[in-house]
Amino acid sequence: MAVKRAEARTGRVIHRKSIWMKAAQRWQLYLFLLIPVVYLIIFCYWPMAGVQIAFRKYKIRLGIWGSQWVGWYQFEKFFSSYYFGRVVGNTLRLSLYSLIVGFPLPVVFALQLNAMRAARGRKLVQTVTYMPHFISTVVMVGIINQMLNPTFGLFGKFYRMINGMGSTPPNLLLSSGAFPHIYVLSGIWQGLGWSTIIYTAALSAVDPSLHEAATIDGATRFQRILHVDFPTIVPTVSITLILRFGSIMGIGFDKTYLLQNNANLVTSEVIATFVYKQAFDSSNMDYSYASAIGLFNSVIGLFMLALMNQISRKVSESSLW
Repeated sequence: MAVKRAEARTGRVIHRKSIWMKAAQRWQLYLFLLIPVVYLIIFCYWPMAGVQIAFRKYKIRLGIWGSQWVGWYQFEKFFSSYYFGRVVGNTLRLSLYSLIVGFPLPVVFALQLNAMRAARGRKLVQTVTYMPHFISTVVMVGIINQMLNPTFGLFGKFYRMINGMGSTPPNLLLSSGAFPHIYVLSGIWQGLGWSTIIYTAALSAVDPSLHEAATIDGATRFQRILHVDFPTIVPTVSITLILRFGSIMGIGFDKTYLLQNNANLVTSEVIATFVYKQAFDSSNMDYSYASAIGLFNSVIGLFMLALMNQISRKVSESSLW
């Protein structure tokens, strides 16, 4: 046994020496690697020490390390608050709505684009559908406000054309019931074309001989899309779905906050806007409370990512790890 342990120890030493010898021979590559490693440590890992704010009663004058440790108090405060059910429910509702309605559309749209025979027509459609992605959130919200304006917007004019010039159109921007539809449908319009890029790239890997063989066997165009094109992008769809579930609690802050008002607050208050208000937009700026809510949100997202990755591995044999 002593001889075996000595041999194993000697083998580990030799292995370490060989690693350092290889590193010395390729020191230029490791020097380039050092730059992103230092970046990750400084801007990604070192700031994680600030997560402890969620477990303290943070005071600016005392700093992170000098503030009182309160343990799970901030989390218990959030779980027992009136706003817990509202903000978590609204976040999940908007996320699932966006996922169910918005996720399949880019897949279908990419398959349709790939099936187009006219190359010029396909490029034109791609360019037109990509353009909304480059519109900033502030401009997008401005467009939504102008279009849905009950007095001067397109919605108000069409409403009066249908129901008579004397009719009064409802103000959808002040409707709590209309907010989820406005948020999700505008997001689909803005991101539909851009989301098809990854699927279009995956479809370019389809072997043309498969389509030729299917045509000889009498397959229709729809059957070729269903049995040749779609199976090719299934792994890509699986990975994208996993990532979407990982961010299921991550409703975007910008558009939600800009579309938010006192009338639709019942359905528009999500975790991101609630954290911002607790930290910066309230008379009692509670950084610890806001940090605890943000940490809770991140943990749920990590759990959903791991869960969907495990399910995808068993169902489709495609996973992130």
